[in-house]
Amino acid sequence: MTTRVAIVGGTGKLGSIIRDVVEAEPGFEISGVLSSRSELSELDGADLVVDASTPAVSIDVVRAAIERGINVLVGTSGWSAERIALVRPLVEAAGTGAVFIPNFSIGSVLGSALAAAAAPFFPSIEIVEAHRETKIDSPSGTAVRTAELIAAARGGVGPVESPHVDQRARGQQVASVPIHSLRRPGVVARQETILSGAGESLTIVHDTIEPAQAYGPGIRLALAAARDAGGVTVGLDSLIDIGIGGRAAPAPARPVDEGGVPGQVARATGA
Repeated sequence: MTTRVAIVGGTGKLGSIIRDVVEAEPGFEISGVLSSRSELSELDGADLVVDASTPAVSIDVVRAAIERGINVLVGTSGWSAERIALVRPLVEAAGTGAVFIPNFSIGSVLGSALAAAAAPFFPSIEIVEAHRETKIDSPSGTAVRTAELIAAARGGVGPVESPHVDQRARGQQVASVPIHSLRRPGVVARQETILSGAGESLTIVHDTIEPAQAYGPGIRLALAAARDAGGVTVGLDSLIDIGIGGRAAPAPARPVDEGGVPGQVARATGA
C-alpha cells in the first residue's frame, strides 16, 4: 500500500531534498508540495504530512495534521522540548503520531550522543553552531537538542558551569548550556561542543558538507517511522540504536554554579 505524502515547505532547501527522497522511496508517493504560504486545506487526502516549513508556520502545520488525523514528520527547526510538550496532549488525544527530527544527519546525531555521554565528566560545556546566512532562526534545533541531551545526562551532577551569562556576548542559555550561533556564507552546517575540565578539554565537531547525501539516510528512516508512529517521538536517535551510553560521573566535590555516513565529517579532539 502506497503512503501519500504532503510536503509543506517542499520548495525550500530541505524540502527539496525530502521531495527527492520520497520520489525515490518505494511505498511512498507525493500527494502535494506546499509552500509555507499555502492553504493548509491542501493537506486533505494525505496519509503523512512532512513539515519542512519555517518556525513561525510549523506549529500551524502540526496542528492541522493532528486535526485531520494525519501523522506528521517535522524537520523544521525551532522545536524545543517545551514547545513539543504543548502538542503532545493533542497528538495523544487524536491517536496520531508526530515525529520531530532536529537533524536528519546520522553523523550529527552521533555527535550529540557523544556530547551527552561525556557531559557528566566535565563541569563546563558550551556549543558553537554555524549555518549559512539564510537560516532564519537561532540557536539551531540541533544545538537546542544537544543542550537538552546534555542537561538530561547531567541529572546527577547538576547544571554546567557558565559564568557571566548575564552578558549578551556569552550566548543564549538552553538547559544551562551557553549556545553561540554564527550565520555566515560559505558554510552549510557545523556544530562544536566544547567540554572543559581541570587541565583538559574535549571538542566534538560535526560538519555537514553535502546536505542531500548527509540527510538522505536519516530522511528514509524517519519517513518509515513517521508512517507507523503513535504518540510523540523526538530525534533520530530514538529510531536507531547508536550504541552510545554514558554512566553517571561521581558528584562534584563542590556545588555547580549555574551562573544565573556520507556527505559529512565528524571528529572529536582532546587537548
